[in-house]
Amino acid sequence: MDLDTSAWSGDGDFTIRLLETLRAIEEIAFLRLQDAPASGTGAGYAFLANEIFVSFVTDLRLERAWRFGLIPVTRRVIVPRLRLAGLEARLAPVEGVGSADYSDNGMLQYLRTERVIPPYQTRGYKLVEMVRVYEVSRSEG
Repeated sequence: MDLDTSAWSGDGDFTIRLLETLRAIEEIAFLRLQDAPASGTGAGYAFLANEIFVSFVTDLRLERAWRFGLIPVTRRVIVPRLRLAGLEARLAPVEGVGSADYSDNGMLQYLRTERVIPPYQTRGYKLVEMVRVYEVSRSEG
C-alpha cells in the first residue's frame, strides 16, 4: 500500500485510529491524508477536519459485448476489489471507529466530539473532529 501523509499535520486522534484500521485492509492500494481547509478554532471549541483519499486494488476482467449490435468483441474491464460501501461495512464493527455518521456513493463522513481539559487550566474546550473518506481512481491518487 502506498501512503501519502505529506499534506497532513498529524492531528486528530480519531484520524490516527482510522488510518491504523485502513492500513490493515489488504484491498486498499493507496491512501492520501490531508488537512481540510475547514479546520479552525473559536471561543471554547476547536474544529479539526481531515480528508482521506482511498484507492482500491483492481482486477482485470474480460467482458463480451457487441459492437453496432453485429460484431462480437471482448473488452477489458477494470473492477475494484472493494468499493466505498464495502469499506463502510468493514469499518462498522471496528471498536473505536464504528459506522459512518453520513455516507453516500462518493464519501464516508465521521464526526467525533470530545471535551478537552488541558492541565493547569480552568477552562477546557470542545474538540470537534470531522474525517471524510473519498474513493478515487488510481490515476487521481
